[in-house]
Amino acid sequence: MSELDVQIPTAFDPFAEANAEDSGAGTKEYVHIRIQQRNGRKSLTTVQGLKKEFSYNKILKDLKKEFCCNGTVVQDPELGQVIQLQGDQRKNVSSFLVQVVTSPKNGLDDVNVFYRSC
Repeated sequence: MSELDVQIPTAFDPFAEANAEDSGAGTKEYVHIRIQQRNGRKSLTTVQGLKKEFSYNKILKDLKKEFCCNGTVVQDPELGQVIQLQGDQRKNVSSFLVQVVTSPKNGLDDVNVFYRSC
C-alpha cells in the first residue's frame, strides 16, 4: 500500500486581526455609568472609568451640588476609584460629564459615556 498524503487544514483564527498589536482595537477609554438596585425603590448610580488625572472628590462635590443627592468615592481593587451616587442619576451624570469634561478649558475632545442598568 502506498502512503496517502494527508493534509491537515491549518487552524483559522477569526480574531487574529482584532488581537494584533497595531490594529488599534481597544484604544478608546469608556466611562461606565451603571445603576444598582438596592431594596425596594432605592437605587445606587456608579460611575467608573474616568481618567486618573481628574480629581474624583471635586467631581463628586459638583455632582452632589448639581443633583441634590449624596455620594461617595469608593476604592475597588479591580476597578480602581468608583463614584457612587444615591438614586437613578444616569442621564444627569452623562449630560454633566459631556458638558464639563468636554469644555474648552479642559482641552479634551470627546468622552465616551455608556450607561446601563445592572
